Order: sequence, then C-alpha cells, then structure tokens
Amino acid sequence: MQEQTAHEEKICDGGIGIPLGGNICTLSVIGQIEGHYLLPPDSKTTKYEHVIPQLAAAEQDAGIDGLLILINTVGGDVEAGLAIAELIAGMRTVTASVVLGGGHSIGVPLAVSADRSFIVPSAAMTVHPVRLSGPVLGTPQTVSYFARMQQRIDGFLLRHSHISKDRLHELMFATDDIAADVGTVIDGETAVDCGLIDAIGSISDALDWINGEIEIGRNKKENHTDQKEQQAGG
Repeated sequence: MQEQTAHEEKICDGGIGIPLGGNICTLSVIGQIEGHYLLPPDSKTTKYEHVIPQLAAAEQDAGIDGLLILINTVGGDVEAGLAIAELIAGMRTVTASVVLGGGHSIGVPLAVSADRSFIVPSAAMTVHPVRLSGPVLGTPQTVSYFARMQQRIDGFLLRHSHISKDRLHELMFATDDIAADVGTVIDGETAVDCGLIDAIGSISDALDWINGEIEIGRNKKENHTDQKEQQAGG
C-alpha cells in the first residue's frame, strides 16, 4: 500500500477525504452551510471557504477520477451553498451525491449538482422559497432581490434535475405541510418520483455508478487513442 502524498494529507485534513491508493475522493456536506458570517462554535458546519479550494484542487488532480458527495445538512447560507453547487456542476470529474438523513433548503441544489444523485429511502428534503430571518428593509428593492435570488435557485434546480417548474413551485409554495412556514418536506421516494433526485440508493450504489462512468471514460479514451494510431499508421 502506497503512502499518502502531502497533497492528499492536506485535502483529507481540510474535509475532503481520499481513500489511500484510491481514485475517488469524498466530500461531506454536514450541519449548516456557513457563509460570510461565522456560526456559533458549538454548531456543526460546512465552511465554503474550505470546500471551494478543495474542489478546485480535486478537479486539477490527475489521480482523482471521481467525487462522492455525502449530504446531511439542514441548509444554511444561500449564496455559499449555491456557489459550491455551481462548482460541483462545472467539474469534469465524475460526481455522484447521496442524501443521507437530510438535504434541506440550499442542500437541495447541492444534491442535484452532481452528475448523478441518490437518496436513501429514510432521508428527507425540505423545499421552500428563499427567506431571511431577522430584520430586513421593507423596500421594493428587497423584494426584487429575493425574487431574483429565487430565480437563480429555481433555474439551477431545473437545469440539473428532472423536476418540472410547476411541480417545483407546487412543493415550494405549499402552505399545508410545514407548521408556520411555506414549503414541503419530502422523503426519498417522493424526491425520486417528482424528478428532483435521480434514484433511490446509498453509498454502494453511488460508488458503483462512479466506477462505471470512470470505466466508460477510460474505454472511450483508449478507443480514441487506437483510432489515432491506426490513422497515423495508415
């Protein structure tokens, strides 16, 4: 068994783990997603300033072929979560996500950002519109800002999942599912049935899919190389 490189150890310490000698790394999105403001020290958090450079490093590492994203989050900072989701969606590395426990609020875009999304049957996802706790300025500009942010999230979800716009808004603006709030809590099977998540499955299913996609990519590359050699020899 080969020893870890200093680069691998650095990534592991920062939150992305790389199996020793393996080609698939993991990203855990847990607790609350922390943005520009620090959360209390006793809170479980995923810090975007840690995750973003780690993802960039994993994308550039020739030894990493796949990324497994394990999600159990209550949500958190909208822009930080959306930034991480956009980064994952733009990776060439094969990616798969698994929702374990909960993928609530801004955790929903994170779940669908991968090439393939899975959810365990017992997991839950909360779909609701953008909101902000605490005092806000009651101006038309504030309303416009929230509307534009909602459009950004809706657009991302519609581009990276199979849910329809009407069904998404039906879940998002339901008034009879969450006490004193707007939105819907859905379980794993419902998330798949409505097209939000691709399939029911857990870590083994996600790893099988990633390895399958990696093998397909290798075969395509080998075939392309063989064709170039045949053309050069002919």
